[in-house]
Amino acid sequence: MTHLLNRGEATHRATFLELFFDLVFVFAFNRITARAVGEFATDPGRRGVILSDVGKTLVLLLALWGIWHVTAWTTSRYDPRHEAVQLVVIVRLLAAMVMGVAISGAFSGRGLAFAVAYVTAQVVHPLVLAIMLRGSERQKLKLRMLITFSATGILWIAGALVPAGWGRGVLWAFALAIEFASARLGWPVPGLGRSPTWKWDLSGEHLADRYQSFFLIALGETVLVAGLTYGGERVSAGRTIAFAAALATTVLFWRIYFYRAGQILPEAVSRTKRPAIFGRSTADSHMIMLAGIVATSIGYELTIEHPYGEVPPPWLAVVLGGPALFMIGRARLEHEVFGRVSTARIVVLVVLVALFPVLMPTRPLVGLVAATLVLAGAAIADCRRARGAPPEPAKPGI
Repeated sequence: MTHLLNRGEATHRATFLELFFDLVFVFAFNRITARAVGEFATDPGRRGVILSDVGKTLVLLLALWGIWHVTAWTTSRYDPRHEAVQLVVIVRLLAAMVMGVAISGAFSGRGLAFAVAYVTAQVVHPLVLAIMLRGSERQKLKLRMLITFSATGILWIAGALVPAGWGRGVLWAFALAIEFASARLGWPVPGLGRSPTWKWDLSGEHLADRYQSFFLIALGETVLVAGLTYGGERVSAGRTIAFAAALATTVLFWRIYFYRAGQILPEAVSRTKRPAIFGRSTADSHMIMLAGIVATSIGYELTIEHPYGEVPPPWLAVVLGGPALFMIGRARLEHEVFGRVSTARIVVLVVLVALFPVLMPTRPLVGLVAATLVLAGAAIADCRRARGAPPEPAKPGI
């Protein structure tokens, strides 16, 4: 079924269905943020909040990332205009929507809905493509994926059926660990072997475009959170300053990402000799940046709602840790695109870490403004380095 493959002709850009698919994730990420804020705002000084609430948030976030990421790779390997591929995308779109609705109660009464939607998306995808690719070597990869997701699906359903508590999170985290490890090892299955990543053929430019789109999705969620939170009935100077700092941070995220590594990511893909391995590595970078942006979004809402409140360590951790995680992912991406990391990235990380004990006696608003100023410093450093110099070409480090 060679006609199913993405040959890269007129498919470097995302299709309208893929963009429609992306819209669901603005909603889903917003639900993750809302759920996390509710957890953080409930007795924020209690012990274990970092391991418990952040751990649950991470499990939900990685599950959504798994849905989006596998879909992006599918439409970059197979023609997104083909009916079978479109069916896969639509099923995953609907599943992601159900997951988004169930997120608020994923660790309580809606766990089964979340798990069933996730398993359905992950099982239907390889099943449909295995049928379409029958008789070809590529069918074996889909069969391996089908077996893996069917096996981990048992853990997802079992986790949803156990009483709400730490057991559900452990089973779901274990299932995610198996899935992520299997993907990196080529989906190994006894009797079927494995498929090394370097053998995977795909449209690298299309995948790079999907990563760029995904980054904008994440930024869209931060704008939504800041706007909805500030749009309440209460208006004060503190809330207004926090809202302005949140918007400035979102703009700085955009500026730092797209200048210049994010902007020329497709060029870097076209120059690398191992596009599939390069794509896998940049996926990890974007996953780290996503975690940072979602954490920052949580910090937005907490700070806009309580600009002059106390500063529990978990609150300050997301306000400063979110930008720090973003910068770690952005530094990885810079190394992947240019083969080096600028000093400004390292300085930002050091400053954000150093600010944590300093800002503990202050107020949430001070932490948010400080994080914004640190990111502004990184953006200014980028401008100074590029001033008067020709645009730096991509030199993939992979």
